[in-house]
Amino acid sequence: MGVRQGTAVILGGTSGIGRELASRLAADGMSVVISGRDAARAQAVAAEIGPSVRGIAVDLAEPTTIRAALADVESVDALIVAAIERDANSVKDYNLEGATRLAVLKLVGYTEAVHVLADRLTPDASIVLFGGLAMLRPYPGSTTVTTVNGGISSMIRTLANELAPVRVNAVHPGIVGDSPEWASKDTSMVAGRTPIGRTVTMDEIVGATLFLLDNGGVNAQNLVVDGGVLVR
Repeated sequence: MGVRQGTAVILGGTSGIGRELASRLAADGMSVVISGRDAARAQAVAAEIGPSVRGIAVDLAEPTTIRAALADVESVDALIVAAIERDANSVKDYNLEGATRLAVLKLVGYTEAVHVLADRLTPDASIVLFGGLAMLRPYPGSTTVTTVNGGISSMIRTLANELAPVRVNAVHPGIVGDSPEWASKDTSMVAGRTPIGRTVTMDEIVGATLFLLDNGGVNAQNLVVDGGVLVR
């Protein structure tokens, strides 16, 4: 356990990796703000994690509401934007509504959240955005997911340029075998393709995110955490 100070904001922090990050940062000494789309759930999760965590409602797919939702967030030392919605969408069977919502959430909502909080970032602040391995390894139905995660990989470069000296990086997880999304599914085929012989874990994604937050020399980088599946 490390010793940390200041405030971390985790947009998409009520479940899965976001929640694990909130727990780790709170245990390390930070005040943490987590968000979900539902205020009551966000507040309940915050209470479960601990007294230094509070929950708010933010829907990144509704970007015109983000400023008001974040109005009472003050100085920010660490900003993690991990909100995601699942979208199985192929170009041959295109769900326009689902594609539009996900594209707005990731490409406009992520940017608007950073924009809203930009003047509250401390000089040593660090930002980590969440993408995903689909940007490099598409699969049937990943048309929108692949596109928006590719957008995240470019977004960090312009944000790092414009927000300097604040650092901006992205983490791109592969299949996270013990996450709520995958824990009940058969991931053996993917595990067999990785040189490490398994899928990655939530703890490993948390560790990668903390590395990006902490290492002052790492900026405008896309960190893929997939167990090496891309080499096979």
